[in-house]
Amino acid sequence: MASLFTQEIHLSKRHEEIVSQRLMLLQKMKNKFGDENTERASLLQATETASRRNLRLLQDIDAAEKAFQTKLTPHPQPSMLSLETRYWASVEEHIPKWELFLLGRAPYPIGAENQNENKTQKAVDHGPLESLQFLPGCRALGRRQIELS
Repeated sequence: MASLFTQEIHLSKRHEEIVSQRLMLLQKMKNKFGDENTERASLLQATETASRRNLRLLQDIDAAEKAFQTKLTPHPQPSMLSLETRYWASVEEHIPKWELFLLGRAPYPIGAENQNENKTQKAVDHGPLESLQFLPGCRALGRRQIELS
């Protein structure tokens, strides 16, 4: 009987140890899940804050881009308009010299400008810009039709 009694006491102590270990493990799990939930909440909050910040930055960039565009496009300076007008006048002047070369009917015009100038002007009966319609992306603009892109 005494051995059963000592065995009972021993089992009771072992039961108490197991229950106390269980309680400690449950407490650790509770703390761990609480920490993970807190960490998730803080990550979620950080993500939302970053998203709001990024959205504000994108809006600021868009606003700056629009402001920059409006500063660039209002009205060109008179010197720029004069330069562009002179450029197109030069293009119109040199088109007859290059027209036959671009069509593959004449040699390269540079170097023989003075010799071929009269021949090229006589050979062209139609408008100076008509033959450039075959070039992709080429805009034929006159002096009065200057467009700013």
